[in-house]
Amino acid sequence: MDLRRDVFQAIADPTRRAILLLVATQSMTAGAIASQFDSKRPTISKHLLILTECDLLQREPIGREMYYHLNPHKMKEIAHFIEPFRKLWDDRFNKLESVMKGYQPKA
Repeated sequence: MDLRRDVFQAIADPTRRAILLLVATQSMTAGAIASQFDSKRPTISKHLLILTECDLLQREPIGREMYYHLNPHKMKEIAHFIEPFRKLWDDRFNKLESVMKGYQPKA
């Protein structure tokens, strides 16, 4: 039985989204990540655990430190899921824009 957390619940939290942005360009240790927030380190550790359980972050030991880095494959899965919705809203906004261009306010 796979007990992984739901990825969309994980990214619903603003702190977890900020963590993902931090490690998007470079791997970081838990301490380096925690230093970027006002929260206590155990709170950040809990966020890291959730992101790791969702497979959004991967842990890699380098020397005596554990580094966290973004899992691009999981992020791509999320993007593929969201894409049809983005297209739907883009189409709706384009239709609204064309209607508004033809709108003439009454004088």
